Amino acid sequence: MEKFKTHTSQAIPLNIANVDTDQIIPARFLKATDKKGFGDNVFRDWRFNKAGKAVSNFSLNNPLYSGSILIAGDNFGCGSSREHAAWALVGFGFKVIVSSFFADIFKGNALNNGLLPVQVSEGFLNALFAAIDTDASTLFEVNLEAQTISIKGTNLSESFEIDPYKKTCMINGYDDIDYLLSKKELIEAFELQKPY
Repeated sequence: MEKFKTHTSQAIPLNIANVDTDQIIPARFLKATDKKGFGDNVFRDWRFNKAGKAVSNFSLNNPLYSGSILIAGDNFGCGSSREHAAWALVGFGFKVIVSSFFADIFKGNALNNGLLPVQVSEGFLNALFAAIDTDASTLFEVNLEAQTISIKGTNLSESFEIDPYKKTCMINGYDDIDYLLSKKELIEAFELQKPY
């Protein structure tokens, strides 16, 4: 995984509550066993009509919006536990998802795939949407080390929580095995102390 410390980007708004994993990546696209190509089908049934034409008023298709931060409504990632939802969001180019609540399994899958879920208060989430409504080119900064998200050019900022282990992994670009390997010398020293 890529190391993640601070990320600054414009954001794409998705002001819809209760977005489930089947809406993020429809079940018919889950036949593949690797991560390649999932980004092409993220929000497939919202981004394209039945004839395969782009839905122009959907935010991911709107040329006003760009960036690698998705600002979503409450209860993002609910529904089934499919890891493919995180694969699709990462494949599309997102590095951060912001919401006022995430489903627990989705949150774990996101963190395991280098996608940072930032949970904020409902009031701050509304401020983020308002900033984009005012100026679609607004920049947002996510500082993982400080655990803050801020609206650049303003004094608006909020802290967020993250599991300390997952924070360490993201900052260092570790998956679970990389983390264990980073502790190899400590593990070996511990094993040498055992009285076999």
